[in-house]
Amino acid sequence: MNRAARQGLVRAASAAALLLAVTACSSGPRESAPAATPSTAASGGQQEPTASTSSSASGRNVSMNIRVRLDGRPVDAVINDSPAARDFAELLPLSLDLQDFHSTERVADLPRKLETSGAPEPVAAKVGDIAYYAPWGNLALFYQDGPAPSADLLILGHLDVSADQLGRATRITIEPAA
Repeated sequence: MNRAARQGLVRAASAAALLLAVTACSSGPRESAPAATPSTAASGGQQEPTASTSSSASGRNVSMNIRVRLDGRPVDAVINDSPAARDFAELLPLSLDLQDFHSTERVADLPRKLETSGAPEPVAAKVGDIAYYAPWGNLALFYQDGPAPSADLLILGHLDVSADQLGRATRITIEPAA
């Protein structure tokens, strides 16, 4: 399998893991403000999105507030509390050009590799997942469900956006929330 195909498979797996973790978080009671619903993000509302706090399937808290824009449009997003996600947050703000990868994800190179020690158990990537593919050091945004879980693909968070909008995106801007 060529490098590009492996990267796509790994990214897909990480994004799916993030979606599963975020989905698991949204089904139980919360002690903090609820996250925006998919219909809010799909409606294209102009509110400034921020992440909310909830627990993930791995027992980590989704607690890092971020603001995300895809092609200039705000979308709701959350970043988990894994070591890789915390390291990713240290890179913010970021503006990245996105490229399609295997009709499954949008990818962009990060300025440096992220910390990957202490990563949670791998899960398959799902639509909307923000993931980090460790061997290549790049960011992956999944607009299709990914392949089987891989330890090389780390789910960092989730975008609450339609697969169609994410699949067409050419630029992402990610900032810490105020």
